Amino acid sequence: MPLRHALLFRTLADPTRRALFERLCRDGEQTVGALTARAGVSQPAVSKHLGVLKQAGLVFDRHEGRQTHYRAMPGALAPLIDWTSQMAGFWESRFDDLENLLKRMDQ
Repeated sequence: MPLRHALLFRTLADPTRRALFERLCRDGEQTVGALTARAGVSQPAVSKHLGVLKQAGLVFDRHEGRQTHYRAMPGALAPLIDWTSQMAGFWESRFDDLENLLKRMDQ
């Protein structure tokens, strides 16, 4: 698995980071304060999680005065979408082979 895939999987494996990313995807750009208000963790923890998401290319930040606004970059998920499509094809083929074997065994 390429390093890019591993980074994305590792980043999204954390439920808090995944929730922050999903919220940004669903609700659009938000400040750290707005994200913290509903995150259930402290502002420093939210900022740390956002830093990890940014490093993985999943969020983009822009500074406006003293506030930092974050928005999701859903296109960064493309490598995972490609990987899951490949894996789906792999397993569909395996299940088809198993189904054919079971049919031959029943005859």
